[in-house]
This record gives sequence, structure tokens and C-alpha cells, in this order.
Amino acid sequence: MRLVLEKRPEASTRMAILSPVIAIVLTLVTGGIIFALRGLNPFSALYVFFVEPLTTSWSIEQLIVKATPLAMIGAGLAVSYMANVWNIGAEGQLTAGAILGSAIPVFFPEFQSPLTLVLMLSLGVIGGMAWAAIPAFLKNRFGTNEILTSLMLVYVIQLVLDWLVRGPWRDPKGYNFPKTVAFSDWQLLPQFQLIPNSIGPVYINLGAIFAVIAVVALAFMMGRTLKGYELRVQGVAPRAGRFAGFSREKTVWFCFLLSGGLAGLAGICEVMSTVGQLQPGISPGYGFTAIIVAFLGRLNPIGALLAAFALAISYLGGESAQVALGISDKTARVFQGILLFYILACDSLILYRLKFIGRTPQLAEAKA
Repeated sequence: MRLVLEKRPEASTRMAILSPVIAIVLTLVTGGIIFALRGLNPFSALYVFFVEPLTTSWSIEQLIVKATPLAMIGAGLAVSYMANVWNIGAEGQLTAGAILGSAIPVFFPEFQSPLTLVLMLSLGVIGGMAWAAIPAFLKNRFGTNEILTSLMLVYVIQLVLDWLVRGPWRDPKGYNFPKTVAFSDWQLLPQFQLIPNSIGPVYINLGAIFAVIAVVALAFMMGRTLKGYELRVQGVAPRAGRFAGFSREKTVWFCFLLSGGLAGLAGICEVMSTVGQLQPGISPGYGFTAIIVAFLGRLNPIGALLAAFALAISYLGGESAQVALGISDKTARVFQGILLFYILACDSLILYRLKFIGRTPQLAEAKA
């Protein structure tokens, strides 16, 4: 008796829906086992990690803050991956957008008007698109692997950021710390109060509104427009796309510029809200985590929005567990890695099913 994967006659719709749910449940079970092996009560630890972040108005605010860049980047990556364009460098495009958008307060610190806000956000988008254009060009011109080029460019732009904040852009009044001047007034995103609830008022910034708009717009594009149909065809049947007259090169450009622009917008929004200035660590890895968001959301922009909140809880839970349980702040990355593993494993059950088969007659006769 042995267990094998048998190819299904057609993709299972039921498993496509259940796959992320099973992956999340398996992640929770595995997490409980890990906590138990560390001598912690698994139920209490899981409560601290996944439930406690939802119990106060402050934690809900932080949940929205962390879900915003994940939803923004994850929706863009979901569209790219649906079209079979593999942009793995969103973290670098986020950094590029943050750098270019921050040039306004660095060079013109006294420039304060609504135009300041518009220019910074626009430059953030342009910065992300410009950095994403490099692997797109290399892919179309030389046929290079976009996975490798986009990933390697992450480390290049991070070194550029480190050089800038330690060198020419360092705040002369910052006591030699690697950071730029602090942003203020129109150089920061405005905040809005949501309807007060039983646990207190919750505030969101303009970036959260941008994320929702981006998700809705991309969902409409993918479901209701010719461009969305083109991207889906290019991803599922590229040969049929060529016969239909769809250009693969244009698809690569479109997907990289779209996902790169959204990553750049997420980067400048993060700097203009949570961070408040440019410094070496402006992201805890949102660009990489957004890859998990895209797959957990089934490569659907709306699904990416929901998945962004699930992954945001892991960030908040990691911070809570660090204080309450005395464990490493890298625990969130462990949970995210486990979740990605289970997502990919469970997704294989969409096209394959597990089956037990007995010994073949020839094998049985040979052993007899």
C-alpha cells in the first residue's frame, strides 16, 4: 500500500476554495506544536498571536496600517502572476518609490502645500515603476529570467538607500543617526476617523483608502475589461494569446509597471505615515510577504485584500508574542513561511488528488 498523487480529469473547484482554509488551519496546528515544544501553552500562545491583536482600537489601527501596503502590493502581484509574469522584486520597488518620493522633503523641507502631498505620492509611483522597468526591459530585450533580475535588484536599491541616509541625505541635525530630516505637515498623509465602536475610535490614513481603490479598480479590470481578459489568457494559454494578437512583450511591460507602481506607492505611503522619514529600515519585508498575500488570495485582488489582513495579524502577533511570551520577533516570518509552504502544498490538490494503491499483481507474485 502506498500513497500517490493522481492527476484529476479537471481542476477541482472545491479544492480551489478550500485550499487556503486548509493551509491556515495547518499553519495554526503547526504553530501550536512549535509553541508546545518551546514549553508554552499552545492555546494561550495562539491567542496572543492571532486574537489579541483584534481586541483594542490601537491594535486594529495597527492592523489596518500593516494590511495597507500588503493589500496594495499583493493586488498588483496577483494580476502579474495571473498573467504568468513573475515579479519577485516588489520589496525593491517599494524602496525605490520611498526614495524618490522622499526627495521632496529632503531637498525642499520648507515646501508645504497640498501640491507637496501630490508630488510625493506621484514620485513614489514613478520610482516603483522605474525600478520595475529594469527587469521588464531585460526580459523583453534579452530573455532574462525576471525572477532573478527583479529579486537581485532588491538588494541593489536597499544598498542605495543605506548609502543615501548615511551620506548625502543624512539629517545634519540628527546626531549622526542614519536618517533624513523628519517629515511634517503636508509631507505626511492625513488621517481620518472611522465610525467609533465599542472599543474606541479607529483612525486610518490616506494610504488605506488608496489600497481599497486599487483593489476595487484591479478587480473590475480583471473581471470586466478586455485588458483583464487578455491578462488571463496570457497566463493560462499563452499560445492562444498569440493567435488572438495579444503581445507578450506588452503584457510583461504592463504587469511590471502596474505592480511596481503600486509597490512604489506603498513605499512612499509607509514613509509618509508610519516611519515619518527615510531611514535604512522602512519595511519589515512587505514586498516579500505580499507574494504570500497574492497566492493566499487566489490571485484575485479582492482575495488579496482579505489575505492582507490575515498576514497583517501575523506581524502584530509577532510583536505581541515578543513582549508577552519572550520569543523572537522573527516568529512572524516563521509563520509566514509555514503558511506559504502549506498554500503551495494544498494548491497541488487542485490538480491532483491523494490516492492509496495496493501492490501490483506482478510485485505480489515476485514476493510470493
